[in-house]
Amino acid sequence: MKVAFVGKGGSGKTTLTGLYARHLAAAGRPVLAIDADINQHLAVALGGPAHATTTMRPLGAHLPAIKEFLRGDNPRIGSATEMVKTTPPGWGSRLLLVDEKNPIYAACVDTVGGVRLAVTGEFSAEDLGVSCYHSKVGAVELLLNHMLDGPGEYVVVDMTAGADSFASGLFTRFDRTFLVCEPTVRGVSVYQQYAGYARDYGVALSVIGNKVEDAADVEFLREHVGDDLLTWVGRSAYVRRAERGTVGPLDELEAENRAALGRLADVVDGTAQDWTAFTRWAHEFHRRNAVAWGNDRTGVDLTTQIDPDFRMGPPQAVAATTVPA
Repeated sequence: MKVAFVGKGGSGKTTLTGLYARHLAAAGRPVLAIDADINQHLAVALGGPAHATTTMRPLGAHLPAIKEFLRGDNPRIGSATEMVKTTPPGWGSRLLLVDEKNPIYAACVDTVGGVRLAVTGEFSAEDLGVSCYHSKVGAVELLLNHMLDGPGEYVVVDMTAGADSFASGLFTRFDRTFLVCEPTVRGVSVYQQYAGYARDYGVALSVIGNKVEDAADVEFLREHVGDDLLTWVGRSAYVRRAERGTVGPLDELEAENRAALGRLADVVDGTAQDWTAFTRWAHEFHRRNAVAWGNDRTGVDLTTQIDPDFRMGPPQAVAATTVPA
Protein backbone atom coordinates (compact mmCIF):
# COMPACT_ATOMS: atom_id res chain seq x y z
CA MET A 1 0.00 0.00 0.00
CA LYS A 2 1.28 3.44 -0.93
CA VAL A 3 0.59 6.02 1.78
CA ALA A 4 1.18 9.80 1.69
CA PHE A 5 1.28 12.28 4.56
CA VAL A 6 0.45 15.87 3.57
CA GLY A 7 -0.51 19.05 5.41
CA LYS A 8 0.35 22.63 6.22
CA GLY A 9 3.95 23.40 7.05
CA GLY A 10 4.41 22.95 10.79
CA SER A 11 1.31 20.79 11.17
CA GLY A 12 3.34 17.82 12.36
CA LYS A 13 3.11 15.65 9.26
CA THR A 14 6.78 14.62 9.38
CA THR A 15 6.42 13.64 13.04
CA LEU A 16 3.33 11.55 12.26
CA THR A 17 4.96 10.02 9.19
CA GLY A 18 7.83 8.88 11.36
CA LEU A 19 5.56 7.53 14.10
CA TYR A 20 3.41 5.64 11.61
CA ALA A 21 6.42 4.11 9.82
CA ARG A 22 7.91 3.04 13.15
CA HIS A 23 4.55 1.60 14.20
CA LEU A 24 4.46 -0.56 11.07
CA ALA A 25 8.09 -1.65 11.37
CA ALA A 26 7.64 -2.54 15.04
CA ALA A 27 4.81 -4.86 14.02
CA GLY A 28 7.14 -6.64 11.61
CA ARG A 29 5.48 -5.27 8.48
CA PRO A 30 7.59 -4.57 5.39
CA VAL A 31 7.83 -0.77 5.09
CA LEU A 32 9.83 1.65 2.98
CA ALA A 33 9.73 5.30 4.08
CA ILE A 34 10.58 8.12 1.67
CA ASP A 35 11.29 11.73 2.61
CA ALA A 36 9.96 13.81 -0.29
CA ASP A 37 9.60 17.06 1.65
CA ILE A 38 11.73 20.08 0.81
CA ASN A 39 12.64 20.15 4.51
CA GLN A 40 14.40 16.82 4.97
CA HIS A 41 13.62 15.95 8.59
CA LEU A 42 12.14 12.43 8.42
CA ALA A 43 15.44 10.73 9.30
CA VAL A 44 15.61 12.74 12.51
CA ALA A 45 11.94 12.01 13.27
CA LEU A 46 12.75 8.29 12.97
CA GLY A 47 15.45 8.64 15.60
CA GLY A 48 18.51 9.45 13.50
CA PRO A 49 21.06 12.09 14.52
CA ALA A 50 20.58 15.75 13.62
CA HIS A 51 22.92 15.39 10.62
CA ALA A 52 21.38 12.11 9.41
CA THR A 53 20.07 13.39 6.08
CA THR A 54 23.38 14.95 5.07
CA THR A 55 25.12 11.58 5.33
CA MET A 56 22.50 9.63 3.37
CA ARG A 57 22.66 8.87 -0.34
CA PRO A 58 19.82 10.85 -1.99
CA LEU A 59 17.61 9.50 -4.73
CA GLY A 60 18.09 12.68 -6.77
CA ALA A 61 21.83 12.07 -7.05
CA HIS A 62 21.21 8.60 -8.49
CA LEU A 63 18.47 9.54 -10.94
CA PRO A 64 20.33 8.45 -14.14
CA ALA A 65 21.06 5.02 -12.63
CA ILE A 66 17.48 4.73 -11.37
CA LYS A 67 16.15 5.42 -14.87
CA GLU A 68 18.54 2.92 -16.46
CA PHE A 69 17.50 0.20 -14.02
CA LEU A 70 13.75 0.78 -14.34
CA ARG A 71 13.92 0.98 -18.15
CA GLY A 72 15.00 -2.63 -18.31
CA ASP A 73 14.24 -4.10 -21.73
CA ASN A 74 11.20 -1.95 -22.42
CA PRO A 75 11.31 -1.49 -26.22
CA ARG A 76 9.26 1.72 -26.03
CA ILE A 77 12.06 3.57 -24.23
CA GLY A 78 15.08 4.15 -26.44
CA SER A 79 17.44 5.20 -23.64
CA ALA A 80 17.44 6.28 -20.02
CA THR A 81 17.80 9.90 -21.13
CA GLU A 82 14.34 9.63 -22.71
CA MET A 83 12.77 8.80 -19.37
CA VAL A 84 11.08 11.59 -17.42
CA LYS A 85 9.50 11.60 -13.98
CA THR A 86 6.12 10.45 -15.35
CA THR A 87 7.36 7.65 -17.64
CA PRO A 88 5.06 4.70 -16.92
CA PRO A 89 6.13 1.06 -16.89
CA GLY A 90 5.41 -1.29 -19.77
CA TRP A 91 6.32 -4.80 -20.83
CA GLY A 92 10.04 -5.22 -20.24
CA SER A 93 10.29 -2.57 -17.53
CA ARG A 94 11.80 -3.53 -14.23
CA LEU A 95 9.26 -3.34 -11.43
CA LEU A 96 10.07 -2.89 -7.75
CA LEU A 97 8.88 -4.79 -4.71
CA VAL A 98 8.75 -3.11 -1.30
CA ASP A 99 11.14 -5.56 0.33
CA GLU A 100 13.74 -6.95 -2.04
CA LYS A 101 17.36 -6.58 -3.06
CA ASN A 102 17.98 -4.36 -6.07
CA PRO A 103 20.58 -1.77 -7.11
CA ILE A 104 18.34 1.20 -6.28
CA TYR A 105 17.80 0.12 -2.69
CA ALA A 106 21.47 -0.81 -2.33
CA ALA A 107 22.49 2.67 -3.46
CA CYS A 108 19.83 4.82 -1.79
CA VAL A 109 18.14 3.07 1.16
CA ASP A 110 19.46 3.17 4.72
CA THR A 111 17.91 1.90 7.94
CA VAL A 112 17.12 4.61 10.48
CA GLY A 113 15.35 3.87 13.73
CA GLY A 114 14.48 0.38 12.49
CA VAL A 115 12.84 1.77 9.32
CA ARG A 116 14.20 1.49 5.79
CA LEU A 117 14.44 5.07 4.49
CA ALA A 118 15.18 6.82 1.19
CA VAL A 119 15.49 10.59 0.85
CA THR A 120 15.19 12.88 -2.14
CA GLY A 121 18.06 15.02 -0.90
CA GLU A 122 18.41 18.61 0.14
CA PHE A 123 19.02 21.61 -2.09
CA SER A 124 22.67 21.94 -3.01
CA ALA A 125 24.54 25.15 -3.76
CA GLU A 126 24.21 24.30 -7.46
CA ASP A 127 20.41 24.08 -7.17
CA LEU A 128 19.82 27.49 -5.63
CA GLY A 129 18.18 29.91 -8.05
CA VAL A 130 18.24 27.52 -11.01
CA SER A 131 15.99 24.55 -10.22
CA CYS A 132 12.84 23.74 -8.29
CA TYR A 133 12.45 21.02 -5.70
CA HIS A 134 10.06 19.06 -7.88
CA SER A 135 13.00 17.99 -10.06
CA LYS A 136 14.25 15.98 -7.08
CA VAL A 137 10.81 14.58 -6.25
CA GLY A 138 10.70 13.20 -9.80
CA ALA A 139 12.78 10.25 -8.60
CA VAL A 140 10.03 9.40 -6.12
CA GLU A 141 7.38 9.55 -8.84
CA LEU A 142 9.37 7.14 -11.00
CA LEU A 143 9.78 4.71 -8.11
CA LEU A 144 6.08 4.77 -7.25
CA ASN A 145 5.11 4.34 -10.91
CA HIS A 146 7.12 1.11 -10.95
CA MET A 147 6.26 -0.12 -7.43
CA LEU A 148 4.41 -3.42 -7.05
CA ASP A 149 3.21 -3.23 -3.47
CA GLY A 150 0.59 -5.53 -2.08
CA PRO A 151 -1.60 -5.69 1.03
CA GLY A 152 0.42 -5.93 4.22
CA GLU A 153 3.42 -3.99 2.89
CA TYR A 154 3.81 -0.26 2.81
CA VAL A 155 5.53 2.65 1.10
CA VAL A 156 5.12 5.69 3.36
CA VAL A 157 5.96 9.11 1.90
CA ASP A 158 6.38 12.42 3.71
CA MET A 159 5.23 14.87 1.02
CA THR A 160 5.83 18.57 0.44
CA ALA A 161 3.68 21.00 2.42
CA GLY A 162 0.26 22.31 1.41
CA ALA A 163 -0.93 22.08 -2.19
CA ASP A 164 2.62 21.76 -3.59
CA SER A 165 1.84 18.04 -3.94
CA PHE A 166 -0.31 18.93 -6.95
CA ALA A 167 2.62 20.30 -8.94
CA SER A 168 2.84 16.84 -10.55
CA GLY A 169 0.70 13.73 -10.85
CA LEU A 170 2.43 12.29 -7.78
CA PHE A 171 -0.68 12.82 -5.67
CA THR A 172 -2.49 10.11 -7.69
CA ARG A 173 0.15 7.47 -6.88
CA PHE A 174 -1.17 6.70 -3.39
CA ASP A 175 -3.76 4.25 -2.12
CA ARG A 176 -4.43 6.43 0.93
CA THR A 177 -3.52 10.04 1.71
CA PHE A 178 -3.45 11.31 5.29
CA LEU A 179 -3.80 15.06 5.70
CA VAL A 180 -2.48 16.27 9.04
CA CYS A 181 -4.64 19.15 10.26
CA GLU A 182 -4.30 21.36 13.30
CA PRO A 183 -7.57 22.64 14.83
CA THR A 184 -7.04 26.13 13.40
CA VAL A 185 -8.50 28.19 10.58
CA ARG A 186 -5.25 27.94 8.64
CA GLY A 187 -5.08 24.19 9.11
CA VAL A 188 -8.64 23.72 7.89
CA SER A 189 -8.07 25.98 4.89
CA VAL A 190 -5.26 23.71 3.69
CA TYR A 191 -7.59 20.73 4.05
CA GLN A 192 -10.31 22.46 2.04
CA GLN A 193 -7.88 23.38 -0.72
CA TYR A 194 -6.40 19.88 -0.85
CA ALA A 195 -9.76 18.15 -0.76
CA GLY A 196 -11.04 20.39 -3.52
CA TYR A 197 -8.17 19.46 -5.81
CA ALA A 198 -8.22 15.76 -4.89
CA ARG A 199 -11.96 15.22 -5.32
CA ASP A 200 -11.85 15.02 -9.10
CA TYR A 201 -9.15 12.35 -9.04
CA GLY A 202 -10.69 9.89 -6.63
CA VAL A 203 -8.00 10.41 -3.98
CA ALA A 204 -8.77 8.41 -0.82
CA LEU A 205 -8.30 11.16 1.76
CA SER A 206 -8.42 10.94 5.55
CA VAL A 207 -7.72 13.72 8.04
CA ILE A 208 -5.64 13.29 11.19
CA GLY A 209 -6.18 16.01 13.74
CA ASN A 210 -2.92 16.98 15.43
CA LYS A 211 -2.01 18.99 18.53
CA VAL A 212 -5.54 18.47 19.83
CA GLU A 213 -5.95 19.65 23.41
CA ASP A 214 -9.60 19.19 24.29
CA ALA A 215 -13.11 18.31 23.10
CA ALA A 216 -13.55 21.80 21.65
CA ASP A 217 -10.65 21.15 19.28
CA VAL A 218 -12.26 17.89 18.15
CA GLU A 219 -15.59 19.59 17.57
CA PHE A 220 -13.91 22.35 15.57
CA LEU A 221 -12.35 19.73 13.30
CA ARG A 222 -15.62 17.80 12.97
CA GLU A 223 -17.43 20.99 12.00
CA HIS A 224 -14.99 21.88 9.23
CA VAL A 225 -13.74 18.47 8.10
CA GLY A 226 -16.80 16.29 8.59
CA ASP A 227 -16.56 12.60 7.82
CA ASP A 228 -13.01 12.93 6.54
CA LEU A 229 -11.81 13.20 10.16
CA LEU A 230 -10.41 9.76 10.92
CA THR A 231 -8.69 10.27 14.25
CA TRP A 232 -6.63 12.76 16.20
CA VAL A 233 -3.42 12.99 18.20
CA GLY A 234 -3.21 14.99 21.40
CA ARG A 235 -0.44 17.12 22.75
CA SER A 236 2.35 14.69 23.56
CA ALA A 237 5.21 14.82 26.03
CA TYR A 238 6.79 11.97 24.05
CA VAL A 239 6.73 14.06 20.85
CA ARG A 240 8.11 17.11 22.68
CA ARG A 241 11.06 15.05 23.89
CA ALA A 242 11.59 13.69 20.37
CA GLU A 243 11.60 17.19 18.92
CA ARG A 244 14.37 18.03 21.38
CA GLY A 245 16.45 15.09 20.18
CA THR A 246 15.36 12.23 22.45
CA VAL A 247 13.38 9.65 20.47
CA GLY A 248 12.38 6.98 22.94
CA PRO A 249 10.94 3.49 22.37
CA LEU A 250 7.54 3.65 20.72
CA ASP A 251 5.85 1.98 23.68
CA GLU A 252 6.56 5.17 25.64
CA LEU A 253 4.12 7.07 23.42
CA GLU A 254 0.87 7.86 25.20
CA ALA A 255 -1.69 5.04 24.92
CA GLU A 256 -4.32 7.21 23.21
CA ASN A 257 -1.79 8.35 20.62
CA ARG A 258 -0.61 4.78 20.00
CA ALA A 259 -4.25 3.89 19.45
CA ALA A 260 -4.45 6.62 16.79
CA LEU A 261 -1.52 5.01 14.95
CA GLY A 262 -3.40 1.72 15.04
CA ARG A 263 -6.41 3.44 13.51
CA LEU A 264 -4.24 4.67 10.64
CA ALA A 265 -2.97 1.16 10.02
CA ASP A 266 -6.50 -0.25 10.08
CA VAL A 267 -7.86 2.22 7.53
CA VAL A 268 -4.92 1.62 5.19
CA ASP A 269 -5.40 -2.14 5.45
CA GLY A 270 -9.07 -1.63 4.65
CA THR A 271 -8.33 0.39 1.52
CA ALA A 272 -8.75 -1.37 -1.81
CA GLN A 273 -5.95 -0.88 -4.32
CA ASP A 274 -7.40 0.43 -7.58
CA TRP A 275 -4.75 -0.61 -10.09
CA THR A 276 -6.94 0.36 -13.03
CA ALA A 277 -7.13 3.97 -11.81
CA PHE A 278 -3.42 3.88 -10.95
CA THR A 279 -2.57 2.96 -14.53
CA ARG A 280 -5.07 5.38 -16.06
CA TRP A 281 -3.73 8.39 -14.16
CA ALA A 282 -0.14 7.37 -14.84
CA HIS A 283 -0.87 7.47 -18.56
CA GLU A 284 -2.87 10.69 -18.34
CA PHE A 285 -0.23 12.67 -16.47
CA HIS A 286 2.51 11.32 -18.70
CA ARG A 287 0.62 12.64 -21.73
CA ARG A 288 0.18 16.02 -20.06
CA ASN A 289 3.86 16.32 -19.19
CA ALA A 290 4.96 15.11 -22.61
CA VAL A 291 2.96 17.83 -24.34
CA ALA A 292 3.77 20.57 -21.81
CA TRP A 293 7.56 20.15 -21.75
CA GLY A 294 8.82 16.59 -22.09
CA ASN A 295 8.74 16.24 -25.87
CA ASP A 296 10.64 19.49 -26.35
CA ARG A 297 13.23 18.61 -23.72
CA THR A 298 13.97 15.09 -24.95
CA GLY A 299 13.39 15.61 -28.68
CA VAL A 300 11.13 12.55 -28.93
CA ASP A 301 7.39 11.92 -28.68
CA LEU A 302 7.15 10.64 -25.13
CA THR A 303 3.53 9.60 -25.53
CA THR A 304 4.78 6.56 -27.46
CA GLN A 305 6.21 5.27 -24.16
CA ILE A 306 2.67 4.46 -23.02
CA ASP A 307 2.04 0.73 -23.45
CA PRO A 308 -1.72 0.29 -23.92
CA ASP A 309 -1.44 -3.46 -23.32
CA PHE A 310 0.23 -3.17 -19.93
CA ARG A 311 -1.61 -2.54 -16.67
CA MET A 312 -0.12 -2.51 -13.20
CA GLY A 313 -1.84 -4.93 -10.88
CA PRO A 314 -1.38 -7.30 -7.96
CA PRO A 315 2.26 -8.38 -7.67
CA GLN A 316 1.49 -11.99 -8.55
CA ALA A 317 -0.32 -10.91 -11.73
CA VAL A 318 2.61 -9.04 -13.25
CA ALA A 319 5.56 -10.77 -11.61
CA ALA A 320 6.70 -11.99 -15.01
CA THR A 321 7.54 -8.41 -16.00
CA THR A 322 10.32 -8.09 -13.44
CA VAL A 323 13.91 -8.69 -14.46
CA PRO A 324 16.38 -10.01 -11.87
CA ALA A 325 18.91 -7.47 -10.62
